Amino acid sequence: MLEYGLEGLVSTSSDAYSFGITLMETFTKRKPKDKMFTEELSLRRWVQDCLPDSIIQVIDVDLLHHEGGLVQRKIECISSILQVGLSCTTYVPEERINMKEILRVLQKIKLQFIKDIVP
Repeated sequence: MLEYGLEGLVSTSSDAYSFGITLMETFTKRKPKDKMFTEELSLRRWVQDCLPDSIIQVIDVDLLHHEGGLVQRKIECISSILQVGLSCTTYVPEERINMKEILRVLQKIKLQFIKDIVP
């Protein structure tokens, strides 16, 4: 799906969309123009279809190195972040999460992750 910037219409909604795509690119190590994506399958659709039960299929394996049993916690954290990415990229711009809410949710995810890994 193309977003507003290409048509010259820029808004905070398009900023949220771009940020969501960036989150998905970062944690999947895939670009929206990756050869695996077609008209039927996009980066967003791929992530959405794999959440929550098959999320391991989309997470960049380099992010899941075994470090003292933290793999499951990392998967849960990344899954939550990818869910934020999906909330940023809903097809109806008015339904997208705003940047303030994105920050609040990401901070909450971070605090939960740190709480779980720091004794």
